[in-house]
Amino acid sequence: MQAMREIIFDTETTGLDPQSGDRMVEIGCIEMVNRVPTGQTFHAYFNPDRSMPAQAEAVHGLSEAFLADKPRFAERAADLIAFLGDSPLVAHNAGFDFGFLNAELAICGMAPVSRDRMVDTVALARTRHPGAKLSLDALCSRYGIDRSHRTKHGALLDAELLAQVYVELNGGRQIGLELAADSQASLVTTFVSVRRERPSRPARPHGPSEAEQAAHAEFLKTIKSPLWSGQ
Repeated sequence: MQAMREIIFDTETTGLDPQSGDRMVEIGCIEMVNRVPTGQTFHAYFNPDRSMPAQAEAVHGLSEAFLADKPRFAERAADLIAFLGDSPLVAHNAGFDFGFLNAELAICGMAPVSRDRMVDTVALARTRHPGAKLSLDALCSRYGIDRSHRTKHGALLDAELLAQVYVELNGGRQIGLELAADSQASLVTTFVSVRRERPSRPARPHGPSEAEQAAHAEFLKTIKSPLWSGQ
């Protein structure tokens, strides 16, 4: 079976709308093969060449001073595209992240990433848990995923948490139970097969011998007023 490669990613930005001049300031990507993280990541901060609104900084903690010496998106764009390859791209509220990614690629004069590759975990969660809260924090709580180290949003950290959520949204724990059930069934099949392979044996004599019956009768004579005598 061919391995399935997917990229889980998240972005941090200066605001909500790339069409109004907001820019991407961080991206974090996690490679997964067959829904298992490989340890391969792509992470970068970018100088947005603009001010950082206080509201945005309060969310991710990335200040203008911190980003001042970071590369521009164009300097890392080729490395990022190479890492993404042609794999499906998974994000939480993916339309937002795709919007910023393609806006940055457009500034560089590069082709956009097709939205046909987009996998939105918000949409998956809405189908799986209709009416429930769909934030990343809420889904981590639902699935018992530890996020105690998440004091602010961070692209790579959020991608790592989302990778765990994504596995759960696709039945991660149920898959484990199914494998366990298959393993148990295999053990039962093996046990039955072993029993069937054993040769049948005639029943061994198990009644008392004449000498044993006589000894028992003599023993009963020593019991005074036995209950079974009715006296």
